[in-house]
Amino acid sequence: MVSRSLLCRGRVVPQDITNAIDVRQAVKRYGDFTALKTISLSIHDNEFFTLLGPSGCGKTTLLRMIAGFEDVTEGEIFLYGEEIENLPPDKRPVNTVFQNYALFPHMNVLENVSFGLEMLGKSKSEARTRAGEILELVQLSQFGARKPLQLSGGQQQRVALARALAPQPKVLLLDEPLSALDLKLRKAMQLELKHLQRETGITFIFVTHDQDEALTMSDRIAVMSAGELQQLGDARDIYEKPANRFVADFIGETNLIDVIVKSKDGDRVLCEFPNGLTLTCDAVDEMDVGKTGHMSIRPERMKLHQTQVEAENFKGKVVENVYAGTDVQTIVHLQNDMKLAVRTQNSDTGKAMIFDPGTDVFVDVEFGSARLLAS
Repeated sequence: MVSRSLLCRGRVVPQDITNAIDVRQAVKRYGDFTALKTISLSIHDNEFFTLLGPSGCGKTTLLRMIAGFEDVTEGEIFLYGEEIENLPPDKRPVNTVFQNYALFPHMNVLENVSFGLEMLGKSKSEARTRAGEILELVQLSQFGARKPLQLSGGQQQRVALARALAPQPKVLLLDEPLSALDLKLRKAMQLELKHLQRETGITFIFVTHDQDEALTMSDRIAVMSAGELQQLGDARDIYEKPANRFVADFIGETNLIDVIVKSKDGDRVLCEFPNGLTLTCDAVDEMDVGKTGHMSIRPERMKLHQTQVEAENFKGKVVENVYAGTDVQTIVHLQNDMKLAVRTQNSDTGKAMIFDPGTDVFVDVEFGSARLLAS
């Protein structure tokens, strides 16, 4: 087993610097189009940080600005306290893993990994030794003599990672590197990437549009939309405490319902649905009585009963069940055409409390799980 100290030798981080990357008021324009609108965020040393959002939200643009492949229109970018937005890409101690791997097809695996080291001035023997060490880390030592086309997609991905890690960059940038893999392999590579980040101690900045991927791998997540930062936090905060309607809807599944604030008691707010039913929930933003907001309730935070167990239970009728292996999603119609999706986890015996379509049920919302969003 290759030791972490051996893998990270030469990687010097100032003791008084806690952030690997500081993006300050960064803006990116292409003519009249603004791709990034005044982004400010900090990425910690030795952190697995994810930029998450739909296509066109600006996450790859920000990554390319950190790499030096895109100019910064306004603002500043610092790497371990050093301003870098005016440095060319080859002068920045960062490496990038691309979606298409970009391996040299005429070189074998060992040559692919050692090539960049030789370009940095390492002797052939030193480069080959280092390449061998990093191939052991990614569990590809036995494939050093093979050409990239003789490898599977997952193995090619690991070669690309090894090549990027070999020069011991201070920061590794990963631009949707798993998107070309099938689902099962992608899940396995998620765990491998997190393991690699911990083993090397290098800051990883990962770009993806896959919410599950971000939740699985990240220490912290920056959710982006339309060139703006929507929310920054760890996976639990992003999922359990979305800052706005976009985050609630984009991360996982949720029931989003327009409501009116009827009364307030501290942070607890009584809300009324369009069908006249009411529910007490937690308010994210300060909202006055009479104002309209959006209530978010995760499907797994509700349970179905045949009898009413709480005063705020909703009466409805089951219209559809969708079996998803680990759980069952049930669509319940309430009065005035209001719908709720409820997820019920399957038990150890594979039998969950599922009600047939047409059954009258009561929907019990878990206390504290309903969240009122102003926007």
